[in-house]
Amino acid sequence: MGRVLTLMVALSGLTHFGLAQERLTPDLLWRLGRVGLEDVSPNGEWAVYGVTYYDLDKDKGSRDLYVVGVENGEVRRLTNTPESEYNARFRPDGQKVGFLRGGTVYEVGLDGSDEKKAGLQNVGGFDYAPDMNHVLYIYDVRIERDATRPYRDLPKSSGMVFDDLMYRHWDTFEDGKHSNVFYIPYSDGEIPMVESVNIMKEPYDAPLKPFGGMEQISWSPDGKWITYTCKKLSGKAYAESTNSDIYLYELATEETRNLSAGNPGYDMNPVWSADGRYIAWNSMATAGFESDRNRIVVYDMQTGTLEEVTQGMDISFGHPVWSSDGNTLYVSGGVEATYQLFAIDVAAKKARQITEGVHNYADPFVAGGDLVASRVSMSAPAEIFSVNAKNGKSEQLTFTNEVFLKDIQTGKVEKRWIPTTDGKEMLTWVIYPPFFDESKSYPALLYCQGGPQSAVSQFWSYRWNFQMMAANGYVVIAPNRRGLPSFGQEWNDQISGDWGGQAMQDLLTAADAVSAEPFVDEERMGAVGASFGGYSVYWLAGNHNKRFKAFISHCGLFNLESWYATTEEMFFANHDLGGSYWQDPRPETYLKDSPHLYVDNWDTPILVIHGEKDFRVPVSEGIQAFHAAKLRGIPSRFLYFPDEGHWVLGPQNGMMWQRVFSEWLDKWLK
Repeated sequence: MGRVLTLMVALSGLTHFGLAQERLTPDLLWRLGRVGLEDVSPNGEWAVYGVTYYDLDKDKGSRDLYVVGVENGEVRRLTNTPESEYNARFRPDGQKVGFLRGGTVYEVGLDGSDEKKAGLQNVGGFDYAPDMNHVLYIYDVRIERDATRPYRDLPKSSGMVFDDLMYRHWDTFEDGKHSNVFYIPYSDGEIPMVESVNIMKEPYDAPLKPFGGMEQISWSPDGKWITYTCKKLSGKAYAESTNSDIYLYELATEETRNLSAGNPGYDMNPVWSADGRYIAWNSMATAGFESDRNRIVVYDMQTGTLEEVTQGMDISFGHPVWSSDGNTLYVSGGVEATYQLFAIDVAAKKARQITEGVHNYADPFVAGGDLVASRVSMSAPAEIFSVNAKNGKSEQLTFTNEVFLKDIQTGKVEKRWIPTTDGKEMLTWVIYPPFFDESKSYPALLYCQGGPQSAVSQFWSYRWNFQMMAANGYVVIAPNRRGLPSFGQEWNDQISGDWGGQAMQDLLTAADAVSAEPFVDEERMGAVGASFGGYSVYWLAGNHNKRFKAFISHCGLFNLESWYATTEEMFFANHDLGGSYWQDPRPETYLKDSPHLYVDNWDTPILVIHGEKDFRVPVSEGIQAFHAAKLRGIPSRFLYFPDEGHWVLGPQNGMMWQRVFSEWLDKWLK
């Protein structure tokens, strides 16, 4: 019955294409259901998840909620509206699922019946207290006057005044509002209209903007404490620091304690053991380094001591969850460009790898004695799986996209180890076109990863989709160059201060090794990438010695001096570049690693893509690169999105991105 419902729901999304397709197309990619696991019921019998479908004609998406039986795979639809439902939480008694729709809390039965509005409005997230006496929620509140618009008698003026840094972040300008944590009474599906309590009352954000969610806030099992993640800094200090902390608020006394005050790096995502004695969270030890090894630390509420339980393990762990007996922490961790599930024995401080295989697991939840997690690979979008916590045996629970993909032929994904110029071994994924014929000669694409510290793992992208590129007839070369995690911290750290060095040689080495194959036409190779991958493309454009015949750079860094002076999170720039370009001595990276220094060598067609609302890599970087190419007389094109930031999120913008991307490559490589 569950599979039947899933297929019926999927079929309802079919509009402009038939089922008899053999290759992945952009149209199909945008019609796949995007699955996100949200929560598991207290008894471990049900998992609630959301599925987003996009309507290209309407240029928007809609997200509905479902539950799936962990043991039997039965699927039940909870919501069916043109709006989107999110932030799903099982009520602690397991009888209802609470969720947000348009910022308002609703509840619904596990069979999709008896939906009711519980209360609250315009909230950013919520969660039930385990004793069901309260709910906490996050709400944007103006703690202090909006200093950016000082003249109240000029209400139609668009001018904004800023006196410090962090006036814009990723894609949003500072507006004087901050996300604070509140709690309010709750009783049997009702949130009464009474005064709520702001546990912060400070001009800081919890969770951290823009990517933090309710995973950064948690109740104690007895409902007497709230822990939350916050970086209590502002302006220049915020821009230069990664020092977020874990705060403990007691409802009875209204007192707050900083549990991680001694650590200068990131501390995030607190989770309580079932008995309320321990709190575990992710912690990075190095100040100002956003890609440091992610440790798991445990705080003892009885003794007030803090201890790392992953000491000596050369793996970054994330998403900690406690076993029901409090003896084990289940986490995800990177292993050779995949993300697997691990069990950490807290007392022994030892980790055991549970899963293996060519895929990524994420967001694990405990379901009885086993786990429920989402799983994805380069060949399949995310679905929900149950995992035996002892032997790692997995079982697929959801089949959201089965009807869409059953007739799609995907290309083989091959794992290669390639020797580097400094005597190391580099894992490189090679993705082959569907219906690959080794007797033929194919054009190839070198994929340059962003980050710069972000693994080329088994991800499924709705823009940089390797199967999509392969379906267009390209052999895709995706190396895990220097600086990418899941190969130990030393490999990860070797990019910092050396952007144009070994990492670029790794990219060239991978391209040379695969292009030597008889089925690759070395005269028809391109290089593509975004963010640091876009930087890599710009750098390669001036240093590739005619290896490539086409380039595509999306939101890439072109001039390191202008980028440093216009980006927002200065801690990243300071760590990876070694500081500002005006300091004495001047960091060497400005003298040798900036792509604009090599424009005199540019000789290859290049497509530049950038969004106006990209404040991490401002649009001026793309404009400079496009102008340089035009002034040099190089065939070039600029795809500009006035309403997009570092990513392309709009459905029709995404479709346009795919068309321009493929047309450019086909023009120069086919």
